[in-house]
Amino acid sequence: MPHLQKRVRHFFFYSTTCYFARMWSDQIISYYSQLECPKIPSQYSCMNPYKNADTMMVVRLFAEKYLNDNHKRTLLFGINPGRFGSGITGISFTDPVRLKEDLAIDHNFEMRPELSSQFIYKMISAYGGAELFYRDFFISAAYPLGFLKDGKNINYYEFDNWKSIMLNHIISEMNAHMQFNINRDVCFIVGKGENFKVLKALNVEHQWFKKVKPLPHPRWILQYKRKHEQEHIANYLAELSASIAK
Repeated sequence: MPHLQKRVRHFFFYSTTCYFARMWSDQIISYYSQLECPKIPSQYSCMNPYKNADTMMVVRLFAEKYLNDNHKRTLLFGINPGRFGSGITGISFTDPVRLKEDLAIDHNFEMRPELSSQFIYKMISAYGGAELFYRDFFISAAYPLGFLKDGKNINYYEFDNWKSIMLNHIISEMNAHMQFNINRDVCFIVGKGENFKVLKALNVEHQWFKKVKPLPHPRWILQYKRKHEQEHIANYLAELSASIAK
């Protein structure tokens, strides 16, 4: 039995090392390409931009340009994609304007800006630009696909009886993120509201990260605290810089 346990440990170490040796770009492309919409009540609809060839081409270009390594990264989690941002581009908090102007990825999407994306890319610019930022961080979402009700964005936790519909899906997607080469000491939740409460509580149960820390949501900052935008950018930079995986 001790010999068997030793072989199992060696196999686990070898398998994990090999997985983490894979390029982030390969893992991200694979992750997004296999996503399927969950079964949800008929009053809601699901957006899966990764079924769109143009979106997957953009995701591939982004991954190969900014994630073509196996560095350890710190994760940030939003809620779920919106219809004017990653619900189009497939890249979290990235609207078509930022995709072209900040990431230098050409595309055929309508050049429509999205408020949260504006703040995130001002912050990324202040960090030193997209290449430096995405070397240290990856922005994802509690659930990677977006939802609509009556043609407007809706968050997963706004569903009627959302836990019975979405909770297991969120846990599954969070578990999938644990397969990436990530900083398990801390992750950041973009927004201090319900999504933070949900992920913090789930983290207590599942122990994905040692710490889960909230950051003010960009939309809240630009809608209600725009005069203090630079202070919030500085706060983001301080929090994120302190967390960089060594």
